[in-house]
Amino acid sequence: MEHSLVQFNDLPDEILMIILKKLWNIQVLYSLIGVNKRLNAIVHDPIFSNRLTLMKDFSAYSIDRLPDSILERFCSEILPEIHHNIKWINLESSSMKRILLATNYPNLYGLGLYDIEIETFLSLVNDGSSSTSIDKSQILALVIGCSTYGKIISTNNMNATILAHIFTTLSNLQCLSFCPSSTWNNLLSFVNSSPGINSSTLLELDVRLVCFSDCLYILDGGFSNLHTLHIDIKCIKSSDLTDRNQGTLSIPNIKCFSVHCEQTTNVYHEIIVPFLRRMSNLEKLSLNLDISVRNTFIDGNDLKQNIINHLSLLKRFEFHICSNIYNSNQIHLQSKEDIQHTFRDFKDDQVISYIDHFEEREWRLCHIYLNPEKLRYYYLVTNHFPGGLFTCVRKITLKEEHPFEHEFFLRIAQSFPFITFLTIENSKSQNNKLSKESENNNQVCSTIKYPYLTALTLYFAHDDYIEEFLIHTKICLPDNTVHINIYLEQLERVTYNFTRDATRINCAKLRSLCLNGYRLPEYAKNYFPNV
Repeated sequence: MEHSLVQFNDLPDEILMIILKKLWNIQVLYSLIGVNKRLNAIVHDPIFSNRLTLMKDFSAYSIDRLPDSILERFCSEILPEIHHNIKWINLESSSMKRILLATNYPNLYGLGLYDIEIETFLSLVNDGSSSTSIDKSQILALVIGCSTYGKIISTNNMNATILAHIFTTLSNLQCLSFCPSSTWNNLLSFVNSSPGINSSTLLELDVRLVCFSDCLYILDGGFSNLHTLHIDIKCIKSSDLTDRNQGTLSIPNIKCFSVHCEQTTNVYHEIIVPFLRRMSNLEKLSLNLDISVRNTFIDGNDLKQNIINHLSLLKRFEFHICSNIYNSNQIHLQSKEDIQHTFRDFKDDQVISYIDHFEEREWRLCHIYLNPEKLRYYYLVTNHFPGGLFTCVRKITLKEEHPFEHEFFLRIAQSFPFITFLTIENSKSQNNKLSKESENNNQVCSTIKYPYLTALTLYFAHDDYIEEFLIHTKICLPDNTVHINIYLEQLERVTYNFTRDATRINCAKLRSLCLNGYRLPEYAKNYFPNV
């Protein structure tokens, strides 16, 4: 029987490759390089060494350095052996210099740098042979990013001078992604920048900005060959309505443009529409906007008349637009059917639309979108939310005038698998409240997981929803990562003055609390051992 067992090394090369492709590249290299001649030849295939992520838990948005034993072997043995294959490396700050000094990288063209403090970053990009063993002129692509638990580059808006350092040192840079994540306040501002920030080699830019005027600065001639621009803007407001915006600024080279805006804007027709019409060579457009309108929702007719018909070369148009109408007393507002009918001749795509009506606030919302996997913002989510998969959305607000039931939170977890910032605004109690206090309870409900949650705001949530997130048999919180914003009296009620066993496990997992100015009572601190 022993000789009938198929050993790993007995499998044909084709089967081995299929298995190994399912693993992380650093796992394959660390486990198999040097084991024997055959396996060594297989793992030297460029598919396992072209692109390396030399960090721990990178996919989980919790970036940590590799264990010392693994890092030591990579630097002393593995990297020098495969250095000629490496084209891209993702690194975190504490091990970055050690890895870059471990060997030369003749074919390296791309770097992903995460959790970089400003001093560390500037020391890296400054000229000098002591910083790295790479030729900085060979770097064509650079990603500067943060993780959920990582260091914040700056607590304030960053002046664009930092871009000047990048372009001066990486003289052939073609693609730059600079902290595009919507979960951080790492915003670039050009307001007080001196002139002269430019790059003739840059082709693609993905960046998070303070305001729309910063976008105009980027397009005002400093990046003459830029053809792809992705911007994530904090706000677009009336103060952005300047002569530069309404003038004759030519934007002939941009072929691919996307704009994601975190806050509601009321200048869609005044600023955004005229700006887009000046992109005469635009081929691909993506809009992710929350728009305050007066009389009618943004629909297919509006998009065709104001944007599409003015962009003759446009081949692809992706969007998620949430229209808001406040205090409307109109009788004949568009229905969902009316909205959907306006997209009847949009080819190749299935546009999703639905309408929310907040009667108590005299407020209506209309969502229209397609390609949900690329959206960064979903804005407000209600019971009418139709589901889907939104892998790029990190921050949402759940808001309703009707109860959220347990199944709703399961749908949210499935639709937004990487959600990190969650706010709940709902004062209505649940109709089908499940009081699952123990595993022996006859009422059965599925335990929901929010594995990447880091911030939960419950100031305007009914106690039922606080229970949803604190009773561990309803929702399983990740260990020692979640910060909760909550009123002290809410917390006292739901935890039975810090004695309730059903909420003890999740409370013990919390990293921090904000109690609206109050301190946690001394006698309650054992209930929150990690806070």
